[in-house]
Amino acid sequence: MRRSEFQRAVAAEFGSRGAALVSDLTLTALGDRTAAQALDDGIPPREVWLALCVETDVPVSHRHGVGRLAPHPRP
Repeated sequence: MRRSEFQRAVAAEFGSRGAALVSDLTLTALGDRTAAQALDDGIPPREVWLALCVETDVPVSHRHGVGRLAPHPRP
């Protein structure tokens, strides 16, 4: 997962409150850092996304593959 995919996943799952969750919610699994701090510290976006999902009780069905753009159709 790239950082841009992380951002799309957060927006898709949390909508307008996503930015606040990323900047304010501390994630136990990441040493009580916020998602923003964890990303800045070099934690892979996928790991941060999964920790955010666990902390906010996102259903497992919403966790994998979220944030990816649909592939372009081949001619």
